[in-house]
Amino acid sequence: MGCCHSSPPKGPRSDKDHHHPFGGPPHRPRSSNGTAASADGGGAAGLGGGVPGFSEYSLAELKTATNNFSSDFIVSESGEKAPNVVYKGKLQNRRWIAVKKFTKMAWPDPKQFVEEARGVGKLRCKRLANLIGYCCEGDERLLVAEFMPNDTLAKHLFHFETQTLEWAMRLRVALYIAEALDYCSTEGRPLYHDLNAYRVLFDENGDPRLSCFGLMKNSRDGKSYSTNLAYTPPEYLRNGRVTQESVVFSFGTVLLDLLSGKHIPPSHALDMIRGKNILLLMDSHLEGNFSAEEATKVFDLASQCLQYEPRERPNTKDLLATLSPLQNKSDVPSHVMLGIPKQVEAPATPQHPLSPMGDACSRMDLTAIHQLLVAIHYKDDEGTNELSFQEWTQQMRDMLEARKRGDLAFRDKDFKTAIDCYSQFVDVGTMVSPTVYARRSLCYLMCDQPDAALRDAMQAQCVYADWSTAFYMQSVALAKLDMHKDAADMLNDAATLEEKKQRGVR
Repeated sequence: MGCCHSSPPKGPRSDKDHHHPFGGPPHRPRSSNGTAASADGGGAAGLGGGVPGFSEYSLAELKTATNNFSSDFIVSESGEKAPNVVYKGKLQNRRWIAVKKFTKMAWPDPKQFVEEARGVGKLRCKRLANLIGYCCEGDERLLVAEFMPNDTLAKHLFHFETQTLEWAMRLRVALYIAEALDYCSTEGRPLYHDLNAYRVLFDENGDPRLSCFGLMKNSRDGKSYSTNLAYTPPEYLRNGRVTQESVVFSFGTVLLDLLSGKHIPPSHALDMIRGKNILLLMDSHLEGNFSAEEATKVFDLASQCLQYEPRERPNTKDLLATLSPLQNKSDVPSHVMLGIPKQVEAPATPQHPLSPMGDACSRMDLTAIHQLLVAIHYKDDEGTNELSFQEWTQQMRDMLEARKRGDLAFRDKDFKTAIDCYSQFVDVGTMVSPTVYARRSLCYLMCDQPDAALRDAMQAQCVYADWSTAFYMQSVALAKLDMHKDAADMLNDAATLEEKKQRGVR
């Protein structure tokens, strides 16, 4: 399939962390190979606002994101009673995440946990809710994934409030999950633990995705199948092992859920239609709005998936071959079929009159931003550095010389050279300059690296908490990452800070 990618590329190198005015540095996690993680997942085309690279998160970051693992942030179906609870959270870069918190000592071997997480973290596919990081501190074991805001397939099928899933959407769910399983199989991760309607999630566009959490090899306290024995592959009951064939068996139970709108045991469903009357099985909430021919093909596929002998079940390519021709309404977006508003919003109208910098940022006019940053020079850096006489060493002179070369390259629009020179200045770390971060942020934008640009703009805010330029640069980077609502909010924050400062000056 052309939709999925593995092994996101390395992001730009990290800079020295500085104290953050809001309690800790902004989120710039470490990738599994020690480099700073890319915020857009590199080559993961077609993944909306971009998937971050796989990273290690600190426990403090995840506590902050989830309001100290507040019960109000729990999104897993069994609430606090579940052995492994899933929380939603929001990182300091405003990205929503899902955090799976395992019970104490669920993974006694930290090395095994990290290796498993890194293996799953290499996968990048728009049919998966991708794994973007982990935390392994002391006894704590946590996984971090993309957050899917529009509930589970179980909610839409079994507990819907306003409308049931229409037939075309059910066929799309079946295909997309088959595509996810096929991708994982192709990438060498064919085993999926406890595939069921609760593992299918809907993203901001209403597209169904398969949770990445089921791809993790099970921990010591976990069971591969949380549902009752009626839904468990027969060979698992015999030997306790998950195989590719047992994953296909579980996929068959999901197909039955899609047909019936109920979670009924496979044996019962098969008995119901031995007389070939598919209508007895079909979800009454569809009110007959489905093709009996298509439903029969889906049921026949489910029956094959549920064969007692594993070798008689289809493989993932067979699933695709059956389900792909059944797709209809391919021109209708998923969010329309789900009856939910599309999440990507147009930038809000600024709540404050915009300054020249605000206007340039709202238009994402990088050339105008460049002219303004050249004109401002370093006047906003006053007071951010107080250096003793002893610090005026040769190293300091070399560092300032690197900044000077960066300034000349920046003025002459040689942005790659400017990045190199400013990075030399930053890496020494003796002196911090919000202006250097803002300038390097723009250089990254000019080089089409919005993830790195966002990180530098956030670092500028760390050094100078109320600097409107730092917020303006974040708004442009967020817009480049297709996070338009966050970009609009950040633009308003910047305009508010700028207006407040001007009032104080007058």
